[in-house]
Amino acid sequence: MREVQIRLENIDKVKNFVSAVSEFDEELDIIRERYVINAKSILGIFSLDLSKPLHFRVHAGEERAEEILEAVKEYIIEFE
Repeated sequence: MREVQIRLENIDKVKNFVSAVSEFDEELDIIRERYVINAKSILGIFSLDLSKPLHFRVHAGEERAEEILEAVKEYIIEFE
């Protein structure tokens, strides 16, 4: 499992992010405070406060996680 911080501050970024992560079968979450949202859900993401960074959690092996993070690298602001 890997977790990074991402920023999705506008509609186009959310659409492009969801499009990128939807290519993968793995379980992918976005976490904001106590809320855990499926990263492939546009409506779920829009229910969050997008003015602040979000946590993106990848439930996959190390090699596959790196592949997923590479696909969304433009949204990553901090590795953890």
